[in-house]
This record gives sequence, structure tokens and C-alpha cells, in this order.
Amino acid sequence: MKKEYAVIGLGRFGGSICRALSEEGMEVMAIDTDEDKVNEFANVASHAVVGDTTDETVLKSLGIRNFDHVIVAIGDNIQASILTTLMLKELGVKHITVKAQNDYHEKVLSKIGADRIVHPERDMGKRIAHNIISNNVLDYLELSDEHSIVEIVANERLDGNSIIDLDIRAQYGINIVAMKRDKDIIVSPQANEMIRKNDILIVIGADTDINRFEKRLLGD
Repeated sequence: MKKEYAVIGLGRFGGSICRALSEEGMEVMAIDTDEDKVNEFANVASHAVVGDTTDETVLKSLGIRNFDHVIVAIGDNIQASILTTLMLKELGVKHITVKAQNDYHEKVLSKIGADRIVHPERDMGKRIAHNIISNNVLDYLELSDEHSIVEIVANERLDGNSIIDLDIRAQYGINIVAMKRDKDIIVSPQANEMIRKNDILIVIGADTDINRFEKRLLGD
């Protein structure tokens, strides 16, 4: 059975999610109050509907509680985002992801029971900042306020060393969960796996430990 998704709000963020889910072959209902935006997604989503999701009767008429996952991507109208999320919870929607505009918005969404809260602009800003600061960091994904997954390019200092030689887990408290080498991906590499220059190490751990690893082994 395919999972069914509903995306509420078809701005840049909601629209991109709608397109990505549809491209993956998922059943997607696209919802917005703007008829022009709905028409834009009529041939993208499985269903595209004009509707005010702050109206409980509209949500019920759409059968919203039957969807596996609802994404609330309402733009600048924080009140509409909060009201929609609250009603989705009350109607028993299984999983709700909501775009937050700011920290206050996030706090309210947490209190009313949003399952996942995202800050696309803030998170992308952090990823870009990490890429700018370090030439060795290709990508950065925040798991929590203190833990992340980072893609790091191995340089000359790591070339020819095995994971056990570097003693990364004991020295830095981080784990290499995978390595990319050209087109190959090595998942859960063995301790005796040799690291080559330009290998991409996918590292997970506390931000402070990852930063220590970067500075000591990868610093210029």
C-alpha cells in the first residue's frame, strides 16, 4: 500500500515537497487557499484542492484524518499554521510535519503536538555556513541541537591510515558510519579499512567532537 500524503500550503517549501513526493510515486493531495497555486499543481499532485484548512469542516470533507502524513507548509500566516496543526491533531492525523517561521512559532507547535517541526531557511543557512567555514565539509545535517551527521573529505593527513590507526572513536567520540569512494559506498566500514585521499567520510557524533576532529586532523 502506498502511503498517502497531504501538503497544505504550496509556496516554495510546500511546492517542492509536493513535487518530490509525487516524483517518488506517492499519492499526494495538494491544498492551498490560492486557486492559481492549486491549478499549478493540478498535474503534479494526485489531487489539488482549493481549501481553507483553518475550517474544520473543510478538513473533514477532505478526509484528512485518513492521510498517513500531513505536511503543514503554510507561509507567513503563523496563526493559520497553528490553527491548522491544532485541528489536524484533534482530528487524529497520524503524523504531522510543520514548517516553523521562528522560535516562538516552534514552541507553540511543540506544545500542541506537532510530530516534527522544520526550519528550512535556518537549517539551510547552517548547512551553507558549515560548507563555507571548512573546505573539507561537503554537507551537514543537524540531528538535534548538539548532534549532527557531516560529510568530510579526507585529505593528505588521513591518506593511508586505517580507521583503527586513527582511533577516531576513542580519540574523538565520533563514528564513521559510511564512506564514499568514487561511485562506491562502504556502509559500516571495518576498523582495518584504509582511508584514501578524497574519500568522503560520513561521520556522526556530537558537534563539539566533530569540530575537534576537523581541527586536529583536517585543519590547514
